[in-house]
Amino acid sequence: MERAIPKPKPYKKFLIFGILSVTLYYLLITHQELVKEFCSKGKYYAFFPIITAFIFSFVHGNFTDAFWSVLGVEPKKKRREVK
Repeated sequence: MERAIPKPKPYKKFLIFGILSVTLYYLLITHQELVKEFCSKGKYYAFFPIITAFIFSFVHGNFTDAFWSVLGVEPKKKRREVK
């Protein structure tokens, strides 16, 4: 029986995306009047909330993934079905 080599924990990814996530939320809260102004202009500015949501989703999703990996929580591996 072979021993599984443990994967290194993604501390760097955790820190980078954690800092980015906090920064994005800070900027959103401190500049909410500017954000509201952009979102209410219409035309091509209608894409601003959509793009913002994708950016937040990407950054926060990567942070959350790294957070759980650093804590040691990993998805359960699928078992092979024996027929």
